[in-house]
Amino acid sequence: MKRIVLAAVVVAFASPAFANNCPNDIKAIDAALQSASVDAGKKAQAKQLRDQADAAHKAGNHAVSMKAAADAKQLLGIK
Repeated sequence: MKRIVLAAVVVAFASPAFANNCPNDIKAIDAALQSASVDAGKKAQAKQLRDQADAAHKAGNHAVSMKAAADAKQLLGIK
């Protein structure tokens, strides 16, 4: 029982920490869009995903935001 409560507490405190990472990911994408040496098609896709991530973050849907940001980062070669 203690483990279940502990797990719930960890999840409750970890979720806001990950949610606050969205703006950092978006800033990293913005910087990479300026300097990444990928073709224009990938940059356009990454920009669209970046915009989706930003909109989802502002709407409070952090899971969608993190997924879109991760996809954009992958296109741009950001780790």
